[in-house]
Amino acid sequence: MFRSDLGWFRPAALIVVALTCARWALLVLDRTDLYVDESQYWLWGQEFAFGYYSKPPLIGWLIGAVTTLAGSDTVFWVRMPGAALHGATALILAAWAARWMGRREAVLTAAVYASLPMAALGSLLISTDTVMAPFYAAALYFFARLTEARAPRFALLAGAAIGAAFMAKYAAVYFLIGVALIQIAPAYRIGWRNGALMLAAFAAVISPNIWWNLSHKLTTFSHTVDNVGWLRSGAALHPAGMVEFLLSQAAVVGPVVLIAMLIGVRRVPAMAAFVLPPLLVVTVQALLGTAQANWAIAAYFAGTVLAVRVLTAHWNLLIASFGVNAVFCLGLPLLTIFTSLTFPSGRPLLDRQLGRVQMSQQIIALAHENGDLPVLAMPRDILADLFYTGADSGLTFYAPRPTGRAQNHYEQRYPLPQGLTGKLLLITNAPPACAGPALPLQAKGGAYAKWQLAAYVVEAACVAP
Repeated sequence: MFRSDLGWFRPAALIVVALTCARWALLVLDRTDLYVDESQYWLWGQEFAFGYYSKPPLIGWLIGAVTTLAGSDTVFWVRMPGAALHGATALILAAWAARWMGRREAVLTAAVYASLPMAALGSLLISTDTVMAPFYAAALYFFARLTEARAPRFALLAGAAIGAAFMAKYAAVYFLIGVALIQIAPAYRIGWRNGALMLAAFAAVISPNIWWNLSHKLTTFSHTVDNVGWLRSGAALHPAGMVEFLLSQAAVVGPVVLIAMLIGVRRVPAMAAFVLPPLLVVTVQALLGTAQANWAIAAYFAGTVLAVRVLTAHWNLLIASFGVNAVFCLGLPLLTIFTSLTFPSGRPLLDRQLGRVQMSQQIIALAHENGDLPVLAMPRDILADLFYTGADSGLTFYAPRPTGRAQNHYEQRYPLPQGLTGKLLLITNAPPACAGPALPLQAKGGAYAKWQLAAYVVEAACVAP
């Protein structure tokens, strides 16, 4: 039975808007630097393209649009869309829950999703998962409408929505796998015509990125294969890595929601089509190679709705879930504000997000002091923040010239030019024999504390090979 009562929307929207505004207020106080990927996404946003080295283009377009409209490239504006995108995702999933279950479940779905650890972290750091989220949720909603009415317009909307999600992250393809698998259940069959319309809309939306990849030696797809790892180098069993990945999922959505989701899959087996494929695929990847905790995030959009379906019958568990997830919702932003907190060893708790701007400022100052020298930085991490922090420095930044396929965006777009002459400021921890005296770089208590980086004034011919 499907319901169309909109009485859920006001309380759900109040919860989501209040939490989103609170997250923005805390983001203003955030004292961390942009992470490597965030700086790279910002750089993509400075140049419109239908694709980029390692990811589809939507995140670059979004950051470019927001910072342009805001007239500012500060950390706040780069990360600001995150909280709004997760808020939108919460409401879209609530709309699906309202039609499937009812008003109470819709409000709880919005509250549960908005309080997930992955939503809390995604509101602090801008990522492709976050940009994918509302479009993936919208695809699930339109697919649910399609199964109700079998109306072609919902097939087109579902296809367009998942196409937009794919333009944020290729993991959106799990939705199409789910649609194919769920056709086993008669109640969810959409027919060949609607299936074709969905695929046509999907193909139309993603076609610019496909064209870009074909004209750029399949760059983004090749990088995706690199992430799988064992496809190129061969597989080896890593049972400890698999166990670590599975345990990490409790931190992605909270242990209570994770368990409730798995119970929900058992009670509504058809929904396993949208939950289990990402988890199973990434578990195998973790066993054969390496996997990040967020790689199965596509499981948790439908998974959240299933979890709420279970938790509404167990209020004590629901309250426990909010309590556990509140630790993440409050603790994570507080860590970004009180960055002086350290491990017992003295290492900052958020060392990966600290010291990047300070390092870039040192390098920029050295380049200016030595006659505005071009900078050749060997590590990708250094390059990422140099382009961001040094955007208005008037300096030129180069990546190493690739000897084969470019290993990152900077080698692809900003390699050391052939035939360059004159002096360079080289940033490396492994200087060539022809390098002169080192100019020390201070990197205490941050991302580069153990890197032993130094700067060298060298002739371009010294590093050209």
